[in-house]
Amino acid sequence: MSLIELKIAALAGDGIGPEVMREAIKVLRAVEKKFEIAFQITEGAVGWAGIDASGQALPDETLALCRRSDSILFGSVGLPDRDPSIPKEQRPERAALLRLRKEFGLFANLRPVRLHKDLGHTCPLQPDRQSGGIDMLVVRELTGGMYFGQPKLTQEVTEGGVTFQRAIDTMVYTTPEIERIAHVAFKAAQSRRKKVTSIDKANVLENGVLWREVVTRVSRNYPDVCLEHLFVDNGAMQLILKPGQFDVMLCENMFGDILSDEAAALAGSLGMLPSASLGATSGQRTFGFYEPAGGTAPDIAGKNLANPIAQILSTALMLRYSFGLNAAADAIENAVSQAISSGLRTGDIYTPTDSSARRVGTIEMGSAIASGI
Repeated sequence: MSLIELKIAALAGDGIGPEVMREAIKVLRAVEKKFEIAFQITEGAVGWAGIDASGQALPDETLALCRRSDSILFGSVGLPDRDPSIPKEQRPERAALLRLRKEFGLFANLRPVRLHKDLGHTCPLQPDRQSGGIDMLVVRELTGGMYFGQPKLTQEVTEGGVTFQRAIDTMVYTTPEIERIAHVAFKAAQSRRKKVTSIDKANVLENGVLWREVVTRVSRNYPDVCLEHLFVDNGAMQLILKPGQFDVMLCENMFGDILSDEAAALAGSLGMLPSASLGATSGQRTFGFYEPAGGTAPDIAGKNLANPIAQILSTALMLRYSFGLNAAADAIENAVSQAISSGLRTGDIYTPTDSSARRVGTIEMGSAIASGI
């Protein structure tokens, strides 16, 4: 078998980003030793680290690095204490994250939510609501909708002699945008339990009416997949009442942002949740952006307390979705499961009453997973 060479841009960012990124890279080096893969991993500054280095949340050299790479492995950006010191347009979430999504056409966000059998105690739901297990995939459209629609502005208006401010956000979707994200969801469902739940607000929003019509039409190309529609408010309620009913949940941008975070809580901790943001496919490779679902957690940064599992599982998604290296991805996911089953717990998933559990730090958890590859 010939050696597979992959170029990875590693953008650790702020807060706990550098700590968990180090553990993810440690795991990738273990994968190199087991499989015929060579990772050329190049680190770049982003977020406040980028601002401190060059005055930009996404420095030109970091963007150039991403363009030379086959995929992006991302940590997290943003420091709440520092963010108010610069204009909102220059803050890392807008100037780095949203720009990268647009630059690389990352239109599909995939967030798998799985509650490990040994972590039922970390789920906020009672055991009877966990029946049947929690294992779903949230597929979120990422480059359209209210977050990107124009006009987007705050203006001063005067009516009836009274002057006040009015904020405008525009929600826009086109048929091609809905079609391409729907295909992603249905194809994902074919390799899972063959069910798609599409989320909209078709009873109120014109966007919702078009969304439902297009998704229904696309579904006819996948006769082996069951399609159901839910209004977003009912979908949020059903996530709490009976999460086991969901397989693939298909959402537009804003609804997906909210519901994927709600779903993530069911896995016990954001430190357990990876995500993949996918762009166009060229040949057999899909350019992707892979990051943990949680934030920078500056209160625990540098203290060896952060859970690296979400960042590590993001590398598994990268190997699977961008490069089709399913065996290597399986090895990472199995190593994570093995570490949890052995009783290792970072603070976010640790319960003192569990006598079989042992609390560990970021480094020890990452080393255990790397050893399990």
